Amino acid sequence: MIAIIDYDMGNLRSVQKGFERVGHRSIVTRNPKDISNASHVVLPGVGAFKDCMDNLKNYEVAEPILSAIQSGKPFLGICLGLQLLFSESEEFGNHKGLDVIKGKVKKFQVSSFKFQETETQTTATCNLQPATLKIPHMGWNDIKIKNRPPVLQNIADGSYLYFVHSYYVAPEDKGVIATTTSYGIEFASSVWKDNIFACQFHPEKSQKTGLRILKNFGDMKG
Repeated sequence: MIAIIDYDMGNLRSVQKGFERVGHRSIVTRNPKDISNASHVVLPGVGAFKDCMDNLKNYEVAEPILSAIQSGKPFLGICLGLQLLFSESEEFGNHKGLDVIKGKVKKFQVSSFKFQETETQTTATCNLQPATLKIPHMGWNDIKIKNRPPVLQNIADGSYLYFVHSYYVAPEDKGVIATTTSYGIEFASSVWKDNIFACQFHPEKSQKTGLRILKNFGDMKG
């Protein structure tokens, strides 16, 4: 049974429907006993970092989350569920996260750049030119696989997935980065640490590729 943690942030039903489509049973819950008894745990989320942390504490699910991770059962963080695993966020001030993964959640800078190839040279070189990249980063973008966890088995390098976010994670240990994505800068779009896989993109909104990720996660053994 997969427990999808309900703390009043995000469209949890879409995540549950995604698991249903690939044949995995799941429940939406904030009951610590359900989380403890689940074989897999999912932390989704959309919204402001501080509000989400407050809700995790108010609904008394922060400790069950940490216990689930420490127990070694497969754990999936989605979007804000990725960011909450980090030490702190600079969203509307500095706010402490769950501190499972050392690092910081940072905001995309408004002044970003794109690369433009220089046609006059025989070798490919690039000049920085101002770009109008919108924040939030919203829509389809590709991933570069740096370190392939079981959740990304049979997922092609360069696959496109769906993103909606204004902040990105910057882990202290670059070895936990599973994939990167470029949007003005190259940022960590997913991380893998032991039994944790957490992604900035939304697999439940990413059609066949996203559903494959959900199936891979549900197939994992604790």
